Amino acid sequence: QVQLVESGGGLVQAGGSLRLSCAASGRTLSRYAMGWFRQAPGKEREFVAALSWSGGSTYYVDSVKGRFTISRDNAKNTVYLQMNSLKPEDTAVYYCAAAWGIRYSDYGGAYDYWGQGTQVTVSS
Repeated sequence: QVQLVESGGGLVQAGGSLRLSCAASGRTLSRYAMGWFRQAPGKEREFVAALSWSGGSTYYVDSVKGRFTISRDNAKNTVYLQMNSLKPEDTAVYYCAAAWGIRYSDYGGAYDYWGQGTQVTVSS
């Protein structure tokens, strides 16, 4: 079992930055593909970013390309989502997820473990 705990969310003005962290326990994340998803009120969960288990490949939804960066520190068993130039439409609960046995995916069903989420609110 892998337990994932997100942190780093909060309230920020448009144009600001936040760095989300996803700390894992139970197993090392070094062989897991990692993803970040988000869900805004009244909307379906949306893929945001993914990172291969090796860290060599990344994948982003078009709306965050050039603004968000996913990375991992295997020594700390932690995955990050650096979010810059935030917009009000980025407001959502952000979830990290871990997937075993795949390179990476934008499909939530491919992930085996999920965190509890952290709220990000961007004011205009």
